[in-house]
Amino acid sequence: MAKGTGTSANRRTDIVAAAIEVFAEIGYYRATTAQVAERANISQPYVYRFFTKESLLVEALEVSWQRIMQAFGRVIASEKPEGLEEGLIQAYEAIMESHRSEILLQMQAQTIQDQPVREVMRQGMRSVSELVERAFVEAGAAEASRRTSDFMARGLLCNVSMALDMPSLLDKGHRR
Repeated sequence: MAKGTGTSANRRTDIVAAAIEVFAEIGYYRATTAQVAERANISQPYVYRFFTKESLLVEALEVSWQRIMQAFGRVIASEKPEGLEEGLIQAYEAIMESHRSEILLQMQAQTIQDQPVREVMRQGMRSVSELVERAFVEAGAAEASRRTSDFMARGLLCNVSMALDMPSLLDKGHRR
């Protein structure tokens, strides 16, 4: 449960963290800002001081994409070319383990048709894909575009495997 931290910036962070958990557990459409407020140990009007329900979802998704970009950026900066793909896989697996609710939230958001949500999802996928492809190109990987597509597709399969608790989906070629 989120703890009160005092400053408005910290309270915003608490609200977003609570929203990620609530939306992932209950589903965006079923969840209410009252449930988010309760999880963050604040009043519902205080949530509305910062967010509408939709803007809260958008910010939560932005947080999740930033986490992936930062993790991948660290791998790219530190890995030798031959260890790049394995390093990216390990970084994503670590995020899936430590921030499962963010991944589940991204999966839900793929089906939401509201334009701001669709745009943050498109931008997140685009940014991650471009970062990975650029890293493959700079590492001298053959067929960087195809490898990026395969990498992204395997990531989505990892998400489905986790969400459905079906690790057997990954036993068929998850790793190269």
